[in-house]
Amino acid sequence: MRKLLLILLFVLGAVFLTTRFDEFMQVLQTLQTGDPRWLGLAVVVHLFWIMNVGGSFKSIYRALGINEQLLHLTLVNAAVQFVSVVAPSAGMGGMAVLLADGRKRGLPVGRVTTGIALFVFGEQLSLLAVVGLGLLVLFQLNHLSAAEVLAALILGATALVSGALLALAMESPDQLTRWLYWAGERLNRVLRPIIRRDLFDISRAHSFAHEVHEGLQEVRRTPQALLLPAALAVSSKLLLLMVLALVFLAFGQTPFAGTLIASFAVGYLFYIVSPTPSGIGFVEGAMTLVLTSLGVPFGRAAVITLAFRGITFWLSILYGVAAVRWIGLEPRPQPP
Repeated sequence: MRKLLLILLFVLGAVFLTTRFDEFMQVLQTLQTGDPRWLGLAVVVHLFWIMNVGGSFKSIYRALGINEQLLHLTLVNAAVQFVSVVAPSAGMGGMAVLLADGRKRGLPVGRVTTGIALFVFGEQLSLLAVVGLGLLVLFQLNHLSAAEVLAALILGATALVSGALLALAMESPDQLTRWLYWAGERLNRVLRPIIRRDLFDISRAHSFAHEVHEGLQEVRRTPQALLLPAALAVSSKLLLLMVLALVFLAFGQTPFAGTLIASFAVGYLFYIVSPTPSGIGFVEGAMTLVLTSLGVPFGRAAVITLAFRGITFWLSILYGVAAVRWIGLEPRPQPP
């Protein structure tokens, strides 16, 4: 079964690259016109960003009483990037990779899910901080649009819901069980005619809720354990800002702080709040428009955006292909 899933993922990846081949070649041609020294340094910083994401999960898992290797979690999260793009399902594809890897390694499903939720919540809060700064820059320069405000509000509402669910799970597993029953029944009712089965096994809602509650109680006992994940969530955005600054230098553009923060904030905002997987099409257009409105010539704004996406998006996909192959061939650990 695992081999069939791997084959399916690689087929989906091939279809994705085939349908986006012109965009991929355009990115390659754009990268060839930049200064290879700055671009090479940007690739190195991007690798540190990938390890930073793996480190975030390692520190969160440790706070939940789970010990995992940094290299393994880095590879798994690289695979998540690939699966989230070629099999988009509102983030469920990437979550399924993490859960499947946790099951294979004998980790408690509830705690793995809690770790994913804490990671997502931390990413949302750190992104909201950057987006707030970016939108403030655009507001001061009178370049703030309604679409950017709406996307920020959607992100804020999503973070609020995530925080509320985590608080509910921490305080009352029984209430979380009732909520899971309610949500699971309605989602199964909607999806059953399409997939011909129940997507969620609501009979496990009680045990799952208590696993999540126990994981969060572990965090409550040692709240200082979340300081490192919080710092890594912030450093993740700083590393991506550094990649963008290096891309600016590669194409002969001065990376002013306001321009960097505003363009990155809007681009990453539409990376998250977008109807297309990883904001394909929306991020490129939004970043180019913001850079142009901030005084960067249109042609240079376009190549900077394409080069930045080439490193942070297309290169991540290539890493993800290798990671899927690697973790898919790992042997199943023997039970103790």
